[in-house]
Amino acid sequence: FGCDRSKNLVNICGEKNFQAFVCDALSVPIRSGSCDACISIAVIHHFSTAERRLATIRELARLLRPGGTALIYVWAMEQEYKNQKSKYLKEKNGSKDKEEEINTGMAKRPLSDYMTDSSSQNSASCDRRLNDSKDEGCDAKPAADSRLPVHTNRTSFHSQDLLVPWHLKGGTKKKGESVDTEVFPAGSKELQELSPVFHRYYHVFCEGELEAACRSLDCVRVQKSYYDQGNWCVVLEKL
Repeated sequence: FGCDRSKNLVNICGEKNFQAFVCDALSVPIRSGSCDACISIAVIHHFSTAERRLATIRELARLLRPGGTALIYVWAMEQEYKNQKSKYLKEKNGSKDKEEEINTGMAKRPLSDYMTDSSSQNSASCDRRLNDSKDEGCDAKPAADSRLPVHTNRTSFHSQDLLVPWHLKGGTKKKGESVDTEVFPAGSKELQELSPVFHRYYHVFCEGELEAACRSLDCVRVQKSYYDQGNWCVVLEKL
């Protein structure tokens, strides 16, 4: 079964006869030690403090039985890793025809399922708060004030805490009504009203950051930590 903070997404699951319910990742209404496995994909990077991100991992561990495993995916600061660009950067032209995939070893799904939309992006800077804080490709500086930068789609990341554009497709048009956006100039007020842009908060992770957070919990051990197409990933085992 699945859970999500969004009632509308949970309703879609119900329409497809999947078991899902609405809840907060910081307080999942499932008794402790009752799950063989848990998967957290593209969730933890939405929490705005290190304390809340750690609390989310701790809650995930609480659900697991001893010996149970959890898979965690978060977006990575390093979109160019070991001299290889992620598909995220390679799709700079914004092609919406290709389905980017993440192979988690358990399931294979379009990357777009994990992202806000196929044109939404994220960015990052490396204020790591780790003792051994010298990582390649992670030398960007945090914002000097309280305002968060808005990321430019399909570009490298420059801030670890940022806002990612969410393009609401179809905008305010009525159900069943088609809209030809080509009649409006790009960036025009009319086009913005038809396809409004919202912003979502992201904290994208630097190399070692997710693993270090997991290792700080004495109730789990890290089985595996790896990089997968612009994501940092960890497999945990409940002790």
